Amino acid sequence: MSSTATPDSDLTASDVAWELDTLLTGADASTPVALVDRAEAIATELQSYEGRVAALDSGELATLMHRLEELSELLSRAGHYTSLKFSENTADPSIAAEMQQINERSTAISTRLIFIDLEWADTTDEHAATVLADPALDFCRHHLENLRKYRPHQLSHPQETVLSETSLTGASAWVRLFEEHTSAIEVDLPENLGGRVSLMSALAHLHAPDTEIRASAASAVTTALEPGLRTRAYIYNTLLLDKSIDDRLRHYPTWITSRNMANEASDESVQALIDAVVARYDIPQRWYSLKAKVLGVDTLHDYDRMASVAASDTTIGWAEGTSIVRDAYASFSPELASIVGRFIDENWIDAPVRPGKRGGAFCAYATPSHHPYVLLNWTSTTRDVATLAHELGHGVHGYLAREQGIFHQSTPLTLAETASVFGETVTNNRLLSMLDDPGERFALLAATLEDSIATVFRQVAMNRFEHACHTERREVGELSVDRFGELWAESQTAMLGDAVEVTEGYRTWWSYIPHFIATPGYVYAYAYGQLLALSVYARYQAEGDEFVPAYLDMLRAGGSMSPEALTSIVGCDLTNPGFWSAGLDIVEAQLTAATEAAHAAGRL
Repeated sequence: MSSTATPDSDLTASDVAWELDTLLTGADASTPVALVDRAEAIATELQSYEGRVAALDSGELATLMHRLEELSELLSRAGHYTSLKFSENTADPSIAAEMQQINERSTAISTRLIFIDLEWADTTDEHAATVLADPALDFCRHHLENLRKYRPHQLSHPQETVLSETSLTGASAWVRLFEEHTSAIEVDLPENLGGRVSLMSALAHLHAPDTEIRASAASAVTTALEPGLRTRAYIYNTLLLDKSIDDRLRHYPTWITSRNMANEASDESVQALIDAVVARYDIPQRWYSLKAKVLGVDTLHDYDRMASVAASDTTIGWAEGTSIVRDAYASFSPELASIVGRFIDENWIDAPVRPGKRGGAFCAYATPSHHPYVLLNWTSTTRDVATLAHELGHGVHGYLAREQGIFHQSTPLTLAETASVFGETVTNNRLLSMLDDPGERFALLAATLEDSIATVFRQVAMNRFEHACHTERREVGELSVDRFGELWAESQTAMLGDAVEVTEGYRTWWSYIPHFIATPGYVYAYAYGQLLALSVYARYQAEGDEFVPAYLDMLRAGGSMSPEALTSIVGCDLTNPGFWSAGLDIVEAQLTAATEAAHAAGRL
């Protein structure tokens, strides 16, 4: 950010924009099309392997995989350049058209090379074991091992080709429509709250201490969601059906099995996590009952859940927010703090809210030969500081794992949240150590607990909503808008109990959540990652600085080994039946700390 920034620009982070052209120039290209042209030439070369992959020796397979690595690098640069440009402004038709062109050509290239995965999966177990024993394949061994697990779910080469060819007019097309549709939603707030604003800006008012502001913002959001509700319901119905067809053709036993396989987790282990969380729904219910007393009301409404308990509504500018996060990471690891500094100082972040910009926040790893990027929608709240710390956790994870190469840089979703939640926890605890005022300590402890509730319990409640939707679509048929609302209310009420009243307007709020649309089954990974990260942080608290090298080693390992092997680096045992319960005990301890702080601050 410019040192001459005005106070307004600091509050809005209006000058904080990422630099995407390095994705092109770093590969000696002037356009994403040029990158795809080079990838297409490699694809033509690789087609000479068709019919031979299953019999390749280790040296030949390594040569093939290195060329595939080069091709994937080119397509990743082109794809990220156009998709990140689209995230900046989903309303620009020229950007959308360029992204679509790159997606279509990338899909065509991938379709030509489907035979590689299919033939590799068809090789014998004996041959695969012999080949994979060669250190020459270290850079892609885990990837190749995982591919073989999909053998029972693969279709024939012609069938896979048809599905790949039509993919851009199938699910991905509906996802793009949903993104464009929701990014265009504007909310009419009272003039004193900003007038006509984006959906993300309107939702930020739900953190306001004033109940009238929260109620007004919630009502305005519900009104803004109403016009396109039937369209979003139709999109979701279509994607539910599309997934049911794919699961049937591929012989997946449940709607979540394919996601679990991608996460390298068994259906049974995921269900154990969900059951453990549901069994502890009393934790959020106890907190919200306590919070109602703090706020001086009999019962909270859904729009009260995120209300700040701080004595005043704090506004934090970009400079102060980034300083807090830098200091927090430095308190844990100077190496991580240095990487965080590069994100902030070297235009790796796009922060301000803009018309047409994709909502929410995310980190894109891009490609191992480049750096990751972070997208935010900065509204100058304390919540934004936590989001920044969270996304930078993803960022440092992706940065450190670049050495693993394109096949192993990314972890399964179940571990993808570990570094982000850890970074957020470090930031919150760093802030806590700096506070002496009882009221401020209570506000921060309450916010920390509510982060855990949102990430563990709310995400599992959303998983239960997804489960109900996928199940009903398969067993009954298309769901009406009202039925989606009923299932949403049921799943939320099960988690909130009598502590929070789910209002009629809230029944439509499922309809702007992108995870249900773009990545079905994703949301439980947040709970998985949160509980894992809290357990990892507990080990850090017990071991101190001696823990740091092992933690960095785990991040550097990326996705080069199984989740069980990765977490064993930091002394966690995911195979222990009591692991999730131990993580939930940490969340309950957060509730205890917040309760004690409320009494100390005289709020109860």
